[in-house]
Amino acid sequence: MTFTLAIVGRPNVGKSTLFNRLVGRRLALVDDQPGVTRDLREGDARLNDLRFTVIDTAGLEDATDDSLPGRMRRLTERAVEMADACLFLIDGRAGVLPTDEIFAEILRKKNAHVILAANKAEGKAADGGVIEAWSLGLGEPIRLSAEHGEGMGELAEALAPLVKEAAEKAEATAPEVDVDVSDDDDMDASARPITKQRPLQVAVIGRPNAGKSTLINKLLGEDRLLTGPEAGITRDSISVAFDWAGTPTRIFDTAGMRKKAKVQEKLEKLSVADGLRAVKFAEVVVVLLDAAIPFEQQDLRIADLAEREGRAVVIAVNKWDVEEDKNEKIRLLRDSFERLLPQLRGAPLVTISAKTGKNLDRLHAAVLKAHDIWNRRVTTAKLNGWLGEMVSAHPPPAPGGRRIKLRYMTQAKTRPPAFVVMCSHPDKLPESYSRYLINGLRDTFDMPGTPIRLYMRDQGDKNPYKNRTKSTPSRLRKHLGKGRADE
Repeated sequence: MTFTLAIVGRPNVGKSTLFNRLVGRRLALVDDQPGVTRDLREGDARLNDLRFTVIDTAGLEDATDDSLPGRMRRLTERAVEMADACLFLIDGRAGVLPTDEIFAEILRKKNAHVILAANKAEGKAADGGVIEAWSLGLGEPIRLSAEHGEGMGELAEALAPLVKEAAEKAEATAPEVDVDVSDDDDMDASARPITKQRPLQVAVIGRPNAGKSTLINKLLGEDRLLTGPEAGITRDSISVAFDWAGTPTRIFDTAGMRKKAKVQEKLEKLSVADGLRAVKFAEVVVVLLDAAIPFEQQDLRIADLAEREGRAVVIAVNKWDVEEDKNEKIRLLRDSFERLLPQLRGAPLVTISAKTGKNLDRLHAAVLKAHDIWNRRVTTAKLNGWLGEMVSAHPPPAPGGRRIKLRYMTQAKTRPPAFVVMCSHPDKLPESYSRYLINGLRDTFDMPGTPIRLYMRDQGDKNPYKNRTKSTPSRLRKHLGKGRADE
């Protein structure tokens, strides 16, 4: 997609509602209170026959200092400069406010293509506001209702020539590739079409103010996400695609997760739910800890959540640049990790500094290794040879004097690795023996840290009399019945 549209306007004029309608999904958080959106969120929009990229932005406020509203405004102005066109939304019911006039002047200077729209314009209550919009000097306003889908046709008509112009410009500047495809067998490998590699999905999660947005900005090499000393700045789960040291990656920044008892406001509940969805979509989850207060109770819950969802996990300890006694600290970290998170035994533990960029190359290597292990497959022959050795070294228990037999083992799936063991009386096999087998799988087949699923299944004996109750055979019953009849 070559055309980019940025939706801008004051807080609470309906930008995120319109963004969700254009992308066809509820991606952006929507709430009645103003200032919900803080970061830039991109999405693939569809409007009639048009396909383009749309950017949801923070509400423009009259602040230019280093306060949170001021930083949000600078981020929005940056999106305006990047976009091919801007859709300037006003509230049709509220009419034109003094701040709308200020921002209209700013937009004229920063972007050549500005489309004016009056949102919430359903009904007669917005007639006055739509007429007032002419005074902004941005041409005829489009009458919209993002919530009800009204005015989408008029918006498509206004965008169509701009999208076409951007497509023609991109086609004219695209490099020509002269490839002879007359004989595919003789085609040089370098001239063959290149299949686009699916990006690695990485989610960064952690407690508020652990440095998640700062880390992603450092990886991107630009201030793409809003950061600051305030805890809980990030609200939406924002995904950004980039090239991470040669690896196509889509990384998710999530809202800080506090204890459930402390999450009271509806907006924070929506933010946390959005972060949980990001974990489910991710392949590798980076659990970011604060070096000053690592492995708090909430950190353990967050790491356990990633493991229960079956994601590959990397533990990253941030703010390492301010630690003084690093040798003693790393020893304490490793001891705490092994003691408090035994379910992630062997997972990578990387110390980093999101502020200075220290050890981010090690983080990249740890993420790739965790992803590789998460996709690992072991042949059935190796598994059954290993199972025989494990059973010989430590036989399963014999409840009621009958030994449980482990007959056969295979790998059912990857992502995460899941194994099935066919055995007798699976319901009587204790959890401790399953843990013994899982730890053996980790050590023997080099699968540290990744979640492993082990399922015990009854082999399903085909004996037709297995589940029958003891009773008189049918032929004997007939014989006995005949004998009584003869008597």
